[in-house]
Amino acid sequence: MPNKNRKRIKVTYSTLSSPDPLLHQYYDEDVAEAKANFGQTHPMYINGEWVTADKTFSKISPVNTSWTVGTFQEAGKVDVDKAVAAARAAFPAWRDTPWQERVRLLNKVADTISDRLFEISSVLSLEVGKNRLEAIGDVEETADLIRYCTDSMTENNGFIRDLKRESEHHRNRSVLKPHGVWGVISPFNFPAALSGGPCGAALVAGNTVVHKPAPEAPYTTVLLAQCFADAGLPAGVYNMVTGGDEPGKRLVANADVDGLTFTGSYNVGMTILRHFAAEGPYARPVVLEMGGKNPTIITEKADVDKAALGVMRSAFGLTGQKCSACSRVYVHNSVKDEFTQKLVELTNQINVGDPTQQDVYMGPIINETAYNAYQKYVADAAEQGRILTGGKTLDPSGYYVAPTVIVDLPEDHYLWKHEMFAPVVAITGFDDKDEAMAKANDVTFGLTAGFFGEDDDEVEWFLNNIEAGVLYVNRSTGATTGAWPGYQSFGGWKGSTGTGKAAGSFYYLPQYMKEQSHTIII
Repeated sequence: MPNKNRKRIKVTYSTLSSPDPLLHQYYDEDVAEAKANFGQTHPMYINGEWVTADKTFSKISPVNTSWTVGTFQEAGKVDVDKAVAAARAAFPAWRDTPWQERVRLLNKVADTISDRLFEISSVLSLEVGKNRLEAIGDVEETADLIRYCTDSMTENNGFIRDLKRESEHHRNRSVLKPHGVWGVISPFNFPAALSGGPCGAALVAGNTVVHKPAPEAPYTTVLLAQCFADAGLPAGVYNMVTGGDEPGKRLVANADVDGLTFTGSYNVGMTILRHFAAEGPYARPVVLEMGGKNPTIITEKADVDKAALGVMRSAFGLTGQKCSACSRVYVHNSVKDEFTQKLVELTNQINVGDPTQQDVYMGPIINETAYNAYQKYVADAAEQGRILTGGKTLDPSGYYVAPTVIVDLPEDHYLWKHEMFAPVVAITGFDDKDEAMAKANDVTFGLTAGFFGEDDDEVEWFLNNIEAGVLYVNRSTGATTGAWPGYQSFGGWKGSTGTGKAAGSFYYLPQYMKEQSHTIII
């Protein structure tokens, strides 16, 4: 990609609330360029070369289903095995590369991603349906996740630590070393951050990588792969194969893969854990993030305006397709009507449409399957509950649906526990906060949770009792969403995770390594 000599704009989800005006100019320029490049055929990246497969598939934009974003390779068993073999061959040299050099190269990858912020984010919006600010945030978060891992490697001296010595003749130390070939299976909803983050972690730790992205976001991943390639990583260190279920299943089944990161559904994640981790002559590490069913609790001492704004942003950002989206609200009955009215008013102000337009907050849902699922959810909710706003499809040119607020849903209704990945939020009241906490915790998942209440004792009660890994208190910018590397670690409990260690935390990078103890007598 040519260098466009643009000003580097520092981005986080917080700074996006009042962005540099140049941000919109650069983004608009690159949206036009991305559309002009629609319909091209894109390769995969194996062993330092851009390659094709025997079959291809077309990616249709959810923004407008008459737009073909491009044609992409449908990797087969042979392609995946070639990628794994390339990664295996490259591993010894990459493992033995000084950690300082790996840090330098991965920082170069991060800087390349930041330099191409608008090229990648414009494609991401058109391919996935994220609004411009969310797409820009996704891409810059990718670079910052990689930087967080390189910083962690540096701050920990490559994870080489001296230990106690029995005598002056002893030299004891603990060393963390890479596992080998690491697979990364990434989702559509954060196609940059949840690809680049784990790939960067695995690579800086000294593993080689085979990356398989979601079929809904192949173009974003091709652009990301170009960043890894252009930063100068040796051939075979980073490999990327595109396609549907087959290449993902083959990556999991390949006995030469030593570790795996998966972000996606609970059912698929647990299947991977049971089979990949346990099959073979010894256990293999698996890093999982498997979604959420995220609650917000609002007490009678809450700032209701803050609560309504925070819930709206977390329920309907990315059309409710974040694993951290707020889909359940437990609000004290004394403020329930006020909160509900304010939430409905804010929801009715949401502009739904082409996510590349500056005034649009909510774009389309990802594909026809999700579009149909949304219609089932709202129909089921209307049968036994009450829809206050939304509950319908919109512009038929794309997969557009209305943000939906539900009340009076029976306590035993499946929507209280089912992860929808849709812009639907249900509200119920409570009198006893302990009862609300019990309901908030009564799900398989434990990813994020929000709380609104201005009483310090209630805040501590919430922090001590909620069963989730990422907690937000009185946060109007997002009741349950909006973590950023270095500011908030991001990882779940219970069915939302495999290890309980969070991305963007002190404990994340060591998951990609194994410990070795050295005792040397001199």
